[in-house]
Amino acid sequence: MNNISVFDCSVIDLGQISLDEGNITVLENDRFPFEVKRIFYLYDIKGGESRGAHAHKACHQFLIAASGSFEIHLDDGAYKRQVFINRPNLGLHIPPGVWASEMNFSSGSICLVIASHLYDEEDYIRNYEHFLNFKKL
Repeated sequence: MNNISVFDCSVIDLGQISLDEGNITVLENDRFPFEVKRIFYLYDIKGGESRGAHAHKACHQFLIAASGSFEIHLDDGAYKRQVFINRPNLGLHIPPGVWASEMNFSSGSICLVIASHLYDEEDYIRNYEHFLNFKKL
């Protein structure tokens, strides 16, 4: 897991069904590169604000801009990458071992997060120096 890089993070098109009344994107467990255990969303984030700034030891995450847009800054300790998402049928898979920060939220955005694990504070690495040490293991 420590050899995971920002290039292992991938944007996945979840597809959409287009109808005269609007579009539908279906989220089913087999669409994700992990089994879904938890779903939560971030909202009422002031325009331009940031969230995240942590890594996970074991948990995979999949981020979707359900509404609006935001940037995800990815860091594996050696390389950095920036991904912009703004379509509700696209999501970013972030495997464990990657530092991620969500930034520059547009007003009214909703960030839907689909995770492989239930919440466990012990899985979080919230200090960047600790993250760099974790990556050296």
